[in-house]
Amino acid sequence: MRDPAAAALPTATLPVGDPTFVRNPYPLLADLRAHTPVFHDPGLNRVVLTRHADIAALLRDRRFGRSALHRYSRDELGWPPPDPRQATFDAFNSNHLLDSEPPKHTRLRSLVGLAFTPRRVEALQARIKAILGAQLAGLRDAGAFDLVGAYAEPLPVTVIAELLGVPDAERHQLRPWSAAIVKLYEPSPTPQDQDAAEDAVRDFSALLRDLGAARRRDPKDDLITALVQVQDEGGDRLSEQELVDTCILLLNAGHEASVNGLSAGVLALLRRPAHWQALVDAAPSADSLPAFRTAAEELLRFDTPLPMFERIVLEPLSLHGAELRPGDRVALLYASGNRDAAAFDRPDELRLDRQPNPHLTFGLGIHYCLGAPLARLELALSLRALCRALPDLRLADPDELGQYTGGFVIRGLARLDVVAG
Repeated sequence: MRDPAAAALPTATLPVGDPTFVRNPYPLLADLRAHTPVFHDPGLNRVVLTRHADIAALLRDRRFGRSALHRYSRDELGWPPPDPRQATFDAFNSNHLLDSEPPKHTRLRSLVGLAFTPRRVEALQARIKAILGAQLAGLRDAGAFDLVGAYAEPLPVTVIAELLGVPDAERHQLRPWSAAIVKLYEPSPTPQDQDAAEDAVRDFSALLRDLGAARRRDPKDDLITALVQVQDEGGDRLSEQELVDTCILLLNAGHEASVNGLSAGVLALLRRPAHWQALVDAAPSADSLPAFRTAAEELLRFDTPLPMFERIVLEPLSLHGAELRPGDRVALLYASGNRDAAAFDRPDELRLDRQPNPHLTFGLGIHYCLGAPLARLELALSLRALCRALPDLRLADPDELGQYTGGFVIRGLARLDVVAG
């Protein structure tokens, strides 16, 4: 961020590397929202927005995007040359839905949407229930266990693997690949993070190319086959690279949100026994899924699994008095907007029946999360299955505040020790 932009705004610092802040960012976010709702963070080199209305408006404003390289060169933007250490990651990142802009984004979203349909997601419901049943069968007599590793992590990996059609023998690699890749979305990845992400993108890409070629020869009932075969009315198709990068994105975005949303949600519920008991009481009913869907929305609002996203300025503009130019970056604190009293009644309370619930967790505008229906379904079904199978679940330490992985852009529990029985 240039000095003129910084000088027009107050300065504040988000301690994104501080474990205390990562564990509980909400007091600081509330203070910023009240007293410094728009500020410049010199460490992040970004203008930062904290209020729901500002974030929602910017997400719909086409003067901001996820990329600017479709309009300008790096020299024109004043950006440094690309880091050769993460060339494979950068190539992937520039070729998928999340970081592309119209007209490319419009084309990709249209094609992927023809294959990754709500109907395909809902058709997974029976399979998700079966997977959850198998997982929980092994936990009923486990006593103490780590809910993240034993329950929250396995389901999204298995569902994405089955959705895509990844063979059983390769599935153990998906979680480590995803964990390595998403570290490069944090503000200051280390060289080791870069190397691990490069290896993960390269290895996953090779697997997906092989699977794509196999599905062209021998189609199956899976998403890779659908993506290989999909074409629009004009006959346009996804290229091999677009197919590969789309599948990697589906793993990363869907998996991380699901794991972190479920584990943080269960922590929030178990720290409020009356809330947990309310869901336990509702769970046996055959028609309880709508109530769990509503509860899932509130949990995604209350403790946002993806607290901060960013947008890049695409044309000269003024934002809250700061004069911005193409290439400048704006950080959007979804976690803060989701606790804004201007948008939510009693925002710091967990209200499982909250409706309406205009949370920002899946974004807004053209980049609204394509995988949101799957993440919502997984979270609702996972919560209901857990309440049915382990109604007496409790925290191993009643004062547990969570052991987090350390990232803030993608914020998740490293483990959550619980006791059943």
